[in-house]
Amino acid sequence: MASLRFFVCFFLLCASSLTLVYSRSPPKNHVALFIFGDSLFDPGNNNYIKTIARANYWPYGETFFKYPTGRFSDGRIIPDFIAEFANLPLIPPYLQPGNHQFTYGINFASAGAGALAESNQGLVIDLKTQLSYFKNVTKLLGQKLGDAEAKTLFSKAVYLINIGANDYMSPFTTNSSVLQSLSREEYVGMVIGNLTDTIKEIYKKGGRKFGLLNLGPLGCAPMMKVFVPGNTGSCFEEATELAKVHNAALSKALLELKIELEGFKYAKHDFNISSSERLNNPEKYGFKEAGIACCGSGPYRGIFSCGGKRGVTEYELCADPSEYLFFDSSHITDKANKQIAELMWRGTPNTTGPYNLEALFEA
Repeated sequence: MASLRFFVCFFLLCASSLTLVYSRSPPKNHVALFIFGDSLFDPGNNNYIKTIARANYWPYGETFFKYPTGRFSDGRIIPDFIAEFANLPLIPPYLQPGNHQFTYGINFASAGAGALAESNQGLVIDLKTQLSYFKNVTKLLGQKLGDAEAKTLFSKAVYLINIGANDYMSPFTTNSSVLQSLSREEYVGMVIGNLTDTIKEIYKKGGRKFGLLNLGPLGCAPMMKVFVPGNTGSCFEEATELAKVHNAALSKALLELKIELEGFKYAKHDFNISSSERLNNPEKYGFKEAGIACCGSGPYRGIFSCGGKRGVTEYELCADPSEYLFFDSSHITDKANKQIAELMWRGTPNTTGPYNLEALFEA
């Protein structure tokens, strides 16, 4: 059980070693993209910190990039597609060595990060630290562009945020007694409070347009189903129920921010709905398998062993990741990431609202 807890501790981890150099000057009226969050959005910041939360080895990256980029996917992650849809280059990690222009934006996300500093502390870049990095960028761009032009860039930019899953996994995967001493609502309130504080700080720097996801059914990842007694294939409902409380609180908080902050616009994607749809009706979305990971070991390939670099050296690998919803025990495939990104970009209000990302980039 201790080893399983270790594997689950890094639920929703993702990183990349992809090197990208901006080779052209941005168009005059381009919209920059600044990204915060966890594994769903991390393009490689964790490759530059001391952590085991990496995937810069085969078979990660095997399909699209043809080499291990560090993303916990066989190919791309959601921000890669959003950048493509917005006619931007791939947005690199903030910590990647090199002279970043920052005028296209930059990505601060860290695999395993939470809104709470205690979540995977010492192994990730928590949300507060990501915010401090963003403030550094605002100063650098102010010096480079001048205050007026930098202010315009930040006001037109889109801020993409995904956070929370790791905060809700840690009470189940560590010996933390935080949740035991708090009600679900109190614990969720801490997470949402840190998220809304971050949004307000970005707003103070000029940010007005935000894209966010709520949480999917956390207990339905192959990794979490391993914890269900008897390995019945059922979801680990305790985690999923906590995510539902978070989702309700997030919706309420965003409505309050809309009232409080003049000019605040947001696109919230219902990741719970889109994930559940694919889990329950995989064939409808072009998947043959939604309950078993492409890469891993144990029941449902739910042991976090893909690549054989995390203590368990033996693992199984499917022949075609595009047939699977999950690439490893808790991270979805390139194909699934593209589908979610398309819903975030052009989705109607039943999946993404009150705006979608395309509307925010055009606003």
